[in-house]
Amino acid sequence: MKSNKVINVSSLLATMCLGMTSFSNAESKLPDPDGKPADMSKPVQVYILMGQSNMLEMGKVKGGDGSLEHAVKEKELYPYLVDDAGKWTERKDVRYVRVMGSGGPGKTKLFNNEWMTVSGGKIGVEIGIGHHVGHATDAPVMILKSAIGNRALGWDLLPPGSEGFEFTDSKGVTWVHPGYKGSPERWKKGSEPKKIGWYAGLQYDGDVARAKKVLAELDKYYPGAKEYEVAGFCWWQGDRDSRSAALSGRYEKNLVHLIKQLRKDFNAPNAKFVSASLGQTKKGATDGGGKILDAMLAVDGASGKYPEFKGNVASVYTHPLSKGSSSGGHYGGNAETYMNIGEAMGEAMAKLLKGK
Repeated sequence: MKSNKVINVSSLLATMCLGMTSFSNAESKLPDPDGKPADMSKPVQVYILMGQSNMLEMGKVKGGDGSLEHAVKEKELYPYLVDDAGKWTERKDVRYVRVMGSGGPGKTKLFNNEWMTVSGGKIGVEIGIGHHVGHATDAPVMILKSAIGNRALGWDLLPPGSEGFEFTDSKGVTWVHPGYKGSPERWKKGSEPKKIGWYAGLQYDGDVARAKKVLAELDKYYPGAKEYEVAGFCWWQGDRDSRSAALSGRYEKNLVHLIKQLRKDFNAPNAKFVSASLGQTKKGATDGGGKILDAMLAVDGASGKYPEFKGNVASVYTHPLSKGSSSGGHYGGNAETYMNIGEAMGEAMAKLLKGK
């Protein structure tokens, strides 16, 4: 028999772990989905999930400790995911769509086009995000993921309008890093760059185009939908940038530009933005991961560094939510890591939507 307990342990942790935000106990509870469809007279509220492998489905559903089944049925976590019969619940007001392709527009593979539920053998942060945002939104919701692994914000995902820069490494060699559409990834200053079959921002162009194609065929992905608006972006990325002193040092500047460019490209100037740090990185770290964490906390609207982001950008500090391993090791496939961080991102987004 299903437990009546509704307080999620991970959500309590989230109170301590959001970079500049906290939640009351009431906001940390989720009821079971009521099974009712959304009011289709309202535009679909779209939340676009982007990043690299962190954003993909890597949390195992079946198995022993570390699996979603074990977390829900043995540890009684995330009770809203199962009904009284022990079956996975389904939200009829939240649609989950996932597309992927390497590089620029085209070459798109559709992985998911379904109501929000646990399906297949792996999960990602979309589950926690979808349930929290769905609960907080009085309108149909689409969680739209367009992402692929092993991509850097400072290279593959570099947004249009980004400028090139120079970086002198620990050996005293100065490298030139290109701006948007530049190629190759870097070259020694004074040498002639030789273009390769990839350019700065190619993956950004592709991921944005794939998401836009879904939205252009809205009723194919959300039955009965006529209109939509992009209400928010969720960003979990940084592993590849953390391995480069040049790119990790540039991360804050690139993240600021990414937020502004995504809002421009999707004609969504008021869309909220939530980022999440790498799970293995602790506050105070001085390595590449530390630089990325510092960048995310600086960009958080509550930090005061970017007044234009106040009330519309939030950052999630994920180290206390992670159950071990690292972004490079996909957190050992531990489903609790993906649920905990997804819930924290979803709560952060819900808080921004409520204007708190």
